[in-house]
Amino acid sequence: MSRAEGILEYRLPGDWTVLVGTSDADNDRLSTRIAAQNDWWFHVDGVPGSHVILRAKETEEPSRETLKQAAAIAAHHSKAKNAGVVPVHCTRAKNVRKRRGHKAGTVEVSRGDSLKVRPDVSVAVRVTTSGALDG
Repeated sequence: MSRAEGILEYRLPGDWTVLVGTSDADNDRLSTRIAAQNDWWFHVDGVPGSHVILRAKETEEPSRETLKQAAAIAAHHSKAKNAGVVPVHCTRAKNVRKRRGHKAGTVEVSRGDSLKVRPDVSVAVRVTTSGALDG
């Protein structure tokens, strides 16, 4: 599957890839079909916003700073984008499930942590070329 218009892509320092859903349907697709089990998943706690995926690397774990940068992107793509510091839920994608019959963009998260960040995308570079999301 090639990148759809509803998925934004960013690059973080260290060549980390961040994917952002832009609608409820895109959030569903990103969280349930595109994200690999070991990818990192982010969403602002208690506020409508995008589902955000930080692609895992086979040979490297993201630093706490990289996780916070991805969380800041999630905060930026939420209704809390003009807030100060906001809590962002962070977990592995394998802990995110879509329950049959639930509204698009609604998921259940079985575990994870909360990172407190300011909404920000300034450290990221927006990727505008199309590329593959799967794999």
